[in-house]
Amino acid sequence: MAELPLGGSVHPDDPDLAALAAEGRIVAYFGYGSLVNRATLRTKFLGIRRASVMGWRRFWMPRQVPDAALLSVRPADGFETQGVVVYDLADHLPAVDEREAGYIRRVVMPGHVTIESAPATDVPLFIYEASPAMPGAADVGAFILQSYLDAVLQGFLSLYGEAGVRRFVAETDGFETTVLGDRAAPRYPRSVDLARREAELFDRLVIERGARIVGPG
Repeated sequence: MAELPLGGSVHPDDPDLAALAAEGRIVAYFGYGSLVNRATLRTKFLGIRRASVMGWRRFWMPRQVPDAALLSVRPADGFETQGVVVYDLADHLPAVDEREAGYIRRVVMPGHVTIESAPATDVPLFIYEASPAMPGAADVGAFILQSYLDAVLQGFLSLYGEAGVRRFVAETDGFETTVLGDRAAPRYPRSVDLARREAELFDRLVIERGARIVGPG
């Protein structure tokens, strides 16, 4: 996947975005996982921009066995996390809340976010966080699904280049656990195809970070 050109837009804006924003009919939320990869998007959002948020840190959140860990964030004073800001119709927010059940929706104040070429101002911005008491995947031995990880890392490569992938791996807590190597037979429903150089880069970085890639067994 080619690296995103400067300007920060992940896909073309909806032509009505500005008018809807002026009418107060838009909300935004911060995406820090699979939303960064346009190849995984199944919904046409009004707009998506590269962005960073201050005060949260990404980590691998365990789920009940046999489910794989997922990415989440938790409060972290002074910490900056890269991702995207997604602009969506306010009417869709209840459906997003339902999809993100188990997470806590928080308001992100304007001084805690930086958005590249923001298409609208004064749009309410939210982030979905885990409970601060939630352990990380490495703490309880939860596994990470490689096909999900591939989709996320490819998105960061496209948006932020190799430096962004390295930063993601270095700054995301919980990598010191098992990665289930399902790349050849993906279990993640929105899996992506990788170039060989992408696969080699991703595997090298996560192994250096402390992950153990094992077969699907």
